[in-house]
Amino acid sequence: MTTLTTDYDTVVVGGGPSGATAANDLAKKGYRVLLLERGFRIKPCGGAIPPCLLDEFDIPEHLIKARIRSARMVSPRGDSVDMPIDGTFVGMVDRDEFDPWLRERAQRAGAHVMPGVFKSLCYHGETVALTYQTKDENPRTVTITTRSVIGADGARSGVARATIPDAEKTPWVLAYHEIIEVPEGENWEAYDPDRCDVWYQGRLSPDFYAWVFPHGKNASIGVGSAHKDFSAKASVAALREDCGLTDAVTKRKEGAPIPMKPMKRWDDGRAVLVSGDAAGVVAPASGEGIYYAMLCGRLAADAMEAFLETGDAKALEQARKRFMKLHGKVFWVLGLLQRFWYGTDKRREKFVAMCRDPDVQTLTWQSYTTKKLVRRRPFAHIRVFFKDLAQLLGLARA
Repeated sequence: MTTLTTDYDTVVVGGGPSGATAANDLAKKGYRVLLLERGFRIKPCGGAIPPCLLDEFDIPEHLIKARIRSARMVSPRGDSVDMPIDGTFVGMVDRDEFDPWLRERAQRAGAHVMPGVFKSLCYHGETVALTYQTKDENPRTVTITTRSVIGADGARSGVARATIPDAEKTPWVLAYHEIIEVPEGENWEAYDPDRCDVWYQGRLSPDFYAWVFPHGKNASIGVGSAHKDFSAKASVAALREDCGLTDAVTKRKEGAPIPMKPMKRWDDGRAVLVSGDAAGVVAPASGEGIYYAMLCGRLAADAMEAFLETGDAKALEQARKRFMKLHGKVFWVLGLLQRFWYGTDKRREKFVAMCRDPDVQTLTWQSYTTKKLVRRRPFAHIRVFFKDLAQLLGLARA
């Protein structure tokens, strides 16, 4: 193919886990990469990651703030179900440290990291002209040229809306959390530094859930909902009161939209590809996003490398195809779970009751911590199916 004279081979818009991973992978392979991050804002996030992420993405242990050994599900009427994690753990990271480390790694690999806000892009033949506004004391508008663009700029991605049809139709929930400093020397029945608590109560969230996730000396207390008239701040205040953490020092407050369904298309058929939240890869029902964002960033980098080497825009389609082959079935099942079980408090009560089942617990944790469907226990899957069916038909007590 003809070599293009441009400022960069790829501009990655968005420096979260997905964008930073894509920038790192491409820079390591020698491509000229600009990583554009809009002010290093921290996204609201419980911070949970599976242990397999550490090896897959070469993440150092010091970024793990807590190792969670169990989860507690709290039903609408206050019943709690503990789900111990046998033989492994769920890692907890704090995004105000995790994201900067990922960006610094990309910078060490050779990516140029720049604070800036994406404004627009347009094509000049095979070259993309991308315009952004700087984030320094004297903001100015800058236009650079690039051979390609990866949009990893969140659920309401400006890159996606500028280039991909129907991007604005991706469903999302509003997530809001408060990072609090957990007082030392006290014990609460409602809080355990080695346990994640998930509250399935309509009073806290009419269509999603609320959470208390430990981060070592800190904790994330948050909630999500797609209801426009829902007060996330009031819900978090109520949950803090329930946990006896009302007077704990609040370190940060953050809110942002979280996508709930992968987009049907991730590229514009020319030179633009989206990744992470911009592509909609947050797991329905659980809201888990860090692992999927980083995997998506890696697959986006692979697809972009193929495009840069061949000039064939069809190579960009491989990112979505590979991701959906790996995790599309899980996302579909979790979407069904969320739409049905999160609909009413009566259903939430039954959902929490199902979490008592040892087969449900084992399959849940094995699938979560390894990010693979558990195929070695077919009879356990069959038992879970019939128990779930009994709950659906009202044949089992909550």
